[in-house]
Amino acid sequence: MPRSSFSAPTGAGLFRRLGLLWIVGAAARIAILAVPPVLPLIHDDLHLSETQVGLLSGLPLGLFAVAAVPGSLLVARIGVRQTLLIGIALTALASGGRAASLDVLMLYTATVLMGIGIAVMQPALPALVRAWTPEHIGLGTAVYTNGMVIGATVGPVFTIPFLLPWLGGSWRLDIAAWSALIAAIGLAFALFGPPITESPDANSAGPASAPRRWWPAWNDPLIWLLGLAFGGTNSLYFGANAFVPDYLVAHGHGDLVGAALAWLNGSQLIASFTLLFVADRLHRRAWPYVVFGLAALAALLGIILGGHDWIVPATAVLGCAAAVPFVLILALPPALSAPADVPRTAAGMFTISYAGAVIVPVVCGAVWDLTGAAWTAFLPLAVCAVVMATIGAWLARYRGAAAVSSQ
Repeated sequence: MPRSSFSAPTGAGLFRRLGLLWIVGAAARIAILAVPPVLPLIHDDLHLSETQVGLLSGLPLGLFAVAAVPGSLLVARIGVRQTLLIGIALTALASGGRAASLDVLMLYTATVLMGIGIAVMQPALPALVRAWTPEHIGLGTAVYTNGMVIGATVGPVFTIPFLLPWLGGSWRLDIAAWSALIAAIGLAFALFGPPITESPDANSAGPASAPRRWWPAWNDPLIWLLGLAFGGTNSLYFGANAFVPDYLVAHGHGDLVGAALAWLNGSQLIASFTLLFVADRLHRRAWPYVVFGLAALAALLGIILGGHDWIVPATAVLGCAAAVPFVLILALPPALSAPADVPRTAAGMFTISYAGAVIVPVVCGAVWDLTGAAWTAFLPLAVCAVVMATIGAWLARYRGAAAVSSQ
């Protein structure tokens, strides 16, 4: 059957789409990680308590779970392109609104709206990959997740040494500057993004024939398998970031906290850039999940049992072990779902996985408090590594409905 002229771009057309996927991925993370470098300034200016600081950091993550399904509804009603434009615009405006916050309530309100903007983008991105790069799903996913990694990195890297001094040390102007960058990305996407045209074989989704079904099929095992696998790698990453610093301090390795966090997060850049070249080869393969699941377990053991010289390398391995499955699992909803079902499948996956990413760190802390032994905080993370490896390997062999439309 004839295909849309936009179904299988090559050369310059493919490069253009990949570039736009990259910047949209960056827009989905810039606003979140723009806050930590200026958090001490916000803390002092708005007189936040430590509990309020923790809530400020956790709000976006919780909203990723809560607002993923409404994102699927938007894709179903108005199409992929419009949903992404609305998500980027809301993210930019709400993030900028944080800069004008006069008290903690205004700050929380703006953060909630920002989290909703990012959350509705997430189920639209796999659908955009399916529509723009149907023959390179692994590559398209690797590109936009690389944009996410870079978007999460630029704030912490550039804010303190460059942007804050240039802006006179104002956290408000700093937040406004990053918000303006997100708005510029939205403008570029609106101006240069090729139209998403529905083809007769339904390989793309657009407003002309937007999918009617948007509510995730919670009785579909695929959604739960995806959610648990993706939740395993997400929880591993967020849990490690939460407890590695306290664990190192508790064991007298406080001097390693900075290096350990830098490598835990920086190694994801290495993994992400490597996947740009090999993602299509690893897509739908079982062995990467097994290898990186075992690597995660070895890294956790290295942190717990390794001496002073082994801790930082172990955190670097842990970062890579979480990053590679993260990208590979994100490529599965467009590969395993019928084209019209990609947004709602992704929404169900995000809802389950990010709910787990909020719950697991709480469980880690509770286990530590209950046992009084710091190393036990990593036991739930070891379980997450096993879940990610086993279910991920199963999904690599899963035969989904990608080739047929939902009935």
